[in-house]
Amino acid sequence: MSSLATVLSRGQSGLSAYAVTVEVHLSGGLPGMAVTGLPAGAVRESKDRVRAALLTSGYDVPVSRITVHLGPADVPKQGGRFDLPIALGVICAQRDTPWPIGHTEFLGELALNGELRPILGALPGVLAARDARHALVLPAANAAEAELVADAEVYVAEHLKDVVDHLDGRRPLRRVAPRSLGAPANHAPDLADVRGQSFAKRALVVAAAGAHNLLMIGPPGSGKSMLAERLGGLLPPLGHDDMLRVASIASVAGEPSAANPTQLPPFRAPHHTTSAQALVGGGTKPRPGEISLAHRGVLFLDELPEFPRVALEALREPLESGVARISRVHEQITFPAEFQLVAAMNPCPCGFRGDGTDRCKCSPGRLEHYAGRVSGPLLDRFDLHIEVPRVPFADIAEPTAAGESAQLRETVTRTRALQLARAGRLNSRLDARALWRCIELGKDERALLKRAAERWQLSARSSLRVLKVARTIADLAGSDGVATAHVAEALQLRCRDRT
Repeated sequence: MSSLATVLSRGQSGLSAYAVTVEVHLSGGLPGMAVTGLPAGAVRESKDRVRAALLTSGYDVPVSRITVHLGPADVPKQGGRFDLPIALGVICAQRDTPWPIGHTEFLGELALNGELRPILGALPGVLAARDARHALVLPAANAAEAELVADAEVYVAEHLKDVVDHLDGRRPLRRVAPRSLGAPANHAPDLADVRGQSFAKRALVVAAAGAHNLLMIGPPGSGKSMLAERLGGLLPPLGHDDMLRVASIASVAGEPSAANPTQLPPFRAPHHTTSAQALVGGGTKPRPGEISLAHRGVLFLDELPEFPRVALEALREPLESGVARISRVHEQITFPAEFQLVAAMNPCPCGFRGDGTDRCKCSPGRLEHYAGRVSGPLLDRFDLHIEVPRVPFADIAEPTAAGESAQLRETVTRTRALQLARAGRLNSRLDARALWRCIELGKDERALLKRAAERWQLSARSSLRVLKVARTIADLAGSDGVATAHVAEALQLRCRDRT
C-alpha cells in the first residue's frame, strides 16, 4: 500500500487559476488530519467535510495520521474547491496501485453526504487546465461554464462515488460538449424611445464611437437614465475572447450570468449607496467590484453626487489604468476594469435649477455644497459633459420610428474598427504620444483650442480629452484630419468648462 498520493488541482487569485499540488500522506501517530500550505478557514475545515463525505459514501478513513499539503506552500489557499482532490488523495493513498491521474485536475466542494457542490471561478480553472493540456473534473453544476471553452477536456460528476467509479474504470463520467453560441441578439432598449434630446443623442453616439466617459446634467425626468440605458444598444457585440473574459469575471464574482453569457457588452448600474469596496472590489476574500463586472461595457452611476465620496475617488486610478488592484498582506490581486463611465446628476439639490421655471429655491451655500460632492479630479476624467434640458410636450407627443439604435450601431462599429486599425485601441484609450500620432492640428484648430484652454482654464488632461473627442468626431464624419468644426463640436460637448 502506498502511503503517499498526489492529486492536481487549481487555486484562484483574481482571474488567475494557479496550479496546486495536493499531497496526502498517511503515517503512524494519533489519528487525525492536518492541512498545511497557508489554508484559509474554509480550507482548514475541509478535513471535517472530507471525513464525513468519505464515511457516508462508504469509503474507509484510515486510523492514522493524515497530512495534507497544498503546494506551493507560500501562496494562500481559499474556498472549498480542494475538498474533492483531498478526498481522492485519501482514497488513493490506501490503494496498492495508484490511479494514473498525472494529467488530470480535480475541483469541487463536498457536501457531507458526498455530493459535489459548485465552486466559484470554475471558468478560469477550465481555461487554465486547457492551456496546461490537462483534463479537468468539475461538479455538474459548473458544466454550463465549461461548455463555453471549445477545446477543453472537462468531465462533470454529481457525487464523489461517480469520480471514483470513473477512475476505477467502472463507469465513465460525462464529458462536457462545447456549446454553440450562435449570432448575438441585441435586446438593448432602442434609442428611438427617447423623444427629443437630439443634442444628447449626438453626444451618446460620440461617446459610444470612442468609448468616451460621459456626464449628463439635467432636471428630473429629462431622460438622463433612458439615454444611459440605451448606450449598450449602440455598442458592437463582444468578440469571443472578450466574452470569455467578461464571463470569467462573473464566474469569480458568483454572478449567474457566468453560465449564460451573451455578446452584449455588460451594463452595470449600482445604487448610490454602494460602498467603495463593492464598486472597486475587495473584501476579506477579494472579489471583483462593479467596475470589473462592467469590463468592456458601461458603468452607469445615476445621482452621481449622492455616491460616497470615498467610492467616487476610488474610481480615478482604474479610469486611467484600466485595472483594479487590490493589495493584501500575502498577495496583490488585479482585476481588469476597462469600462466606459456614464454618470447623471441634477443641476442642484432640488433638481430644478435652470429648467425655465422658478421652482428652484436652493441657496448659494447649498449649491456650492452640492457641487463639491464630486471632486474636480474626477470631473476632469469625463471627456464629455452635457446639459439634458426638460423636454417640451410637443417633442414628447411626436411619433418616432423604431430601429434608431440598430442604424447608429453600424456607424459606431465602423468608426471603432477604423480606430483599432489606425492605433490598435479606441480614441479614449490613447496616451498623449499615440494621440499626437493620430492627429495633426492646423493653425486655426490650434488657435481655437488655445483660446478655449485659456478662457476656460482647461487642464492639460482636459485639453487632451478635447482632442480625443475631436478625433472621434472626425472619424464619425469619415475625415482623415481634424478640422476646426470638429474641435468646436468637441468643445461644445463640455458644458461644465463654460460655467
